[in-house]
Amino acid sequence: MKLTVLIDNNTYIDKYYFGEPALSFYIEDDESKILFDTGYSGMFIKNAHDLNIDLDSVTAIAISHGHNDHTGGLFYLAAENKIAGKNIIAHPNAFDRKYCDGEEIGSILSLEELKKLCKVTLTKEPVRISPNITFLGEIPPYNDFETRKAIGTVSAEDKEQPDYIIEDTALVYNSGGGLFIITGCSHNGICSIIEHAKKICSEEKVIGVIGGFHLFDVSDQLKKTIEYFLRNKISRLYPCHCVSFAAKAEIHKFIPVEEVGVGLTIEI
Repeated sequence: MKLTVLIDNNTYIDKYYFGEPALSFYIEDDESKILFDTGYSGMFIKNAHDLNIDLDSVTAIAISHGHNDHTGGLFYLAAENKIAGKNIIAHPNAFDRKYCDGEEIGSILSLEELKKLCKVTLTKEPVRISPNITFLGEIPPYNDFETRKAIGTVSAEDKEQPDYIIEDTALVYNSGGGLFIITGCSHNGICSIIEHAKKICSEEKVIGVIGGFHLFDVSDQLKKTIEYFLRNKISRLYPCHCVSFAAKAEIHKFIPVEEVGVGLTIEI
């Protein structure tokens, strides 16, 4: 597997790509080419071009959850005619209308609009999307310290209610010698996501994790998360997007944290 960061909050010094508070990864697994999330704007398309990545070759688009910093780029893909014929894989609630502080924070394109442009596969169940990569589907809770927190509201079936981002999910790459987890924001808890990946793949060894962990404060949750990483002997950590400097620094005291920025390439 080869993963390239197309969009993240950070860029590297002397690497002239664009960053934004969002996330998008380009993943190659044998002949499969997967776009995982699409950032907030069309900047990931510009970065992909500058990185000599052909988005026309993408075979599947996996969406971690419905927030616009992960789905916004779908609009720009459609505007450049790069979405026709693609298969979008997401949880059934990923394209519900989402609001926070009076603003809409969900996908620009509605589910109905997307279905007119491409194939859309909505699933709560795990789905293999390449020879070695699985879309994890809905993540159940596996512990008592990763409590789900509502962010704004969601409108579904004509009802508006607190949004616990139940659709938040991730990908897992099974190398045959361990798992590598690829997350968007981990609203449902990074440890629960990893436990679900282990269960789905019937594999206990975890090589590493990249993505947002949704950790900001030096808290009891962060402490227990670090304990979980240590207990599972996870040595390769690439926290990005929605992980604060304070949280990264605290993790780094116990496990070396890798720097992440647009243009980073990881090969497993």
